[in-house]
Amino acid sequence: MSSSSSAAVPSGSLVILQELNSSSPHFKDGASLRVTGKLQEYNVETAIAVIADGGATLAVDTQHLRLNLRVGSLYQFIGELSIQPHNEFQGILKARVGRNVDGMDLNLYQQSLKLLRQFQSEQINHMEQLQ
Repeated sequence: MSSSSSAAVPSGSLVILQELNSSSPHFKDGASLRVTGKLQEYNVETAIAVIADGGATLAVDTQHLRLNLRVGSLYQFIGELSIQPHNEFQGILKARVGRNVDGMDLNLYQQSLKLLRQFQSEQINHMEQLQ
C-alpha cells in the first residue's frame, strides 16, 4: 500500500457521545469519528445499531462490518457521520471499523480523553508562543 493511499483514510476524531450534538464542531456530514458506547439495540435487517453513553445515543450503520453484536456489550466504532435531518436518527455513523471493548472503564476512558485534549491544547499554545 502506498503512503498516498493510506493517507486518504482519515483517522477518527475521538468523540464522547454526549459531545455529539447539532452544535458540536464534530457534528458535520462526512466527519470521521471514533465513538464508544454500550449497544442498546440492533436491527439485523437494517444493520443499524444504537449505542448509548451518559444518556446520549448514536445510530451506527454496521453493514460493512463482520462483527457479532450483543446488546449490553461495549463497542467502539470508527467511521464517517452521515447527517440525515429528516430521518428518525439525525446522524448515523457509517462504520468502517468496529470492535468489542467490554471491560473498558468508560469513566477512565473519558478522563484520559480530557487529559489528552488538555495536553494537545497546551502544546498548540506553546507552539504559537514560539512563533
